[in-house]
Amino acid sequence: MLDINKIREQKEAVKNALLKRLDSAQFDLDKIIFLDDNRRKLIAEMEILKADRNLHSKTKPTPEIIAQMKEVGGQIQIFKNDLRLVEEQIKTALSELPNIPADDVLPGGKENNKVIKTFGCKPIFKFNPKDHVEIATSLDLVDYERAAKMSGAGFWIYKGDGAFLEWALLNYFVEFHKKNKYTFILPPYLLTEQSAFTSGHLPKFKDDLFWTQDGTCLNATSEMMLGNYHRDEILAEKELPLKYFAYSTCFRREAGSYRKEERGMIRGHQFNKIEMFQFTKPENSWKAFAELIKNAEKLVEGLGLHYQTVQLAAGDSSAAMAKTCDIEVWIPSMNTFKEVSSVSNALDYQARRGNIRFKDSATGKNEFAHTLNASGLATSRLLPAILEQFQQKDGSVKVPKVLQRWVGKKVISYCEERSRA
Repeated sequence: MLDINKIREQKEAVKNALLKRLDSAQFDLDKIIFLDDNRRKLIAEMEILKADRNLHSKTKPTPEIIAQMKEVGGQIQIFKNDLRLVEEQIKTALSELPNIPADDVLPGGKENNKVIKTFGCKPIFKFNPKDHVEIATSLDLVDYERAAKMSGAGFWIYKGDGAFLEWALLNYFVEFHKKNKYTFILPPYLLTEQSAFTSGHLPKFKDDLFWTQDGTCLNATSEMMLGNYHRDEILAEKELPLKYFAYSTCFRREAGSYRKEERGMIRGHQFNKIEMFQFTKPENSWKAFAELIKNAEKLVEGLGLHYQTVQLAAGDSSAAMAKTCDIEVWIPSMNTFKEVSSVSNALDYQARRGNIRFKDSATGKNEFAHTLNASGLATSRLLPAILEQFQQKDGSVKVPKVLQRWVGKKVISYCEERSRA
């Protein structure tokens, strides 16, 4: 959520920044300022009445004064009700605004995304390469048909060496973050509406979430849980930055039809992910942002995969984020890159929604913390990238060296006995 005082004091600057990601018809800062003017007027008028009541409370009560103060009390209650309604209107209006993009974030959508780093080269095959669905099926690593029978389209089952490969990825990530001294969290998967509001998924992205009959939603990303871990708390300044990582299965509706090339595990309703998260002081958040990018890149480089890092334009970034960089792996069969990590700085946007503050020793005031998140990493596109980039002519797949101790082999090859299971 944006700071109402910043909107008042820097209206044109805020407007121009929001125009990087919105059309002018999609927001109205003047309306928000008008509502805030009404709020201030109601508070001022209410304070005058309270002062009058306090003054008369020190005099001898007479029937006239008692009647007058009763009337004043009724007026104060009316102002309180009006104030509550105006504050709700302001909160709604502010909650619908996205974050202000960072200065170096380009306006527009995907067409203005820019590649800032490339690692490795596209694999060159001296045979006709297969796509990950064909590889996973032929090696009996993933069962798409039985998953669809169980749960419908957009789901899959890891099986045998496929399950070991998936679990190896998660173990590799956990070990990496543990060495970096991030605190490990295993959070619940269900969240309240307030938690979804704090993360920025409500109100705009309500239809992208799975909701239960009890009014809770399944997490779309561990960022949602970690961002609420310190909600309504005042953090100790000396403990900042707080660094966490969490494992969770993530659930997304992924509304709309799947493109033909997005079959298999490229896009689905359920996937596994490790998430990094930091709570920092404002002056340190961009340093933390660089650290998170470096961590995500190191993980992909450790797997030996060809990838690129892309800075997203304002319109292609999540509404809650001031700046986002995606790490994208090369999928040969699609002739394109696909995101496996999204690294974002929300500045104080989420902290304002969740009332997450720290006491600044320099000013003695409670200030809003900055929050940052990064996938570290999501697996559903890594496994296709591994299968496709490391496939061999005989149909087998080389296992990345960092995963071999968990998978238990260097090469995954066809096994007739296993395929009949």
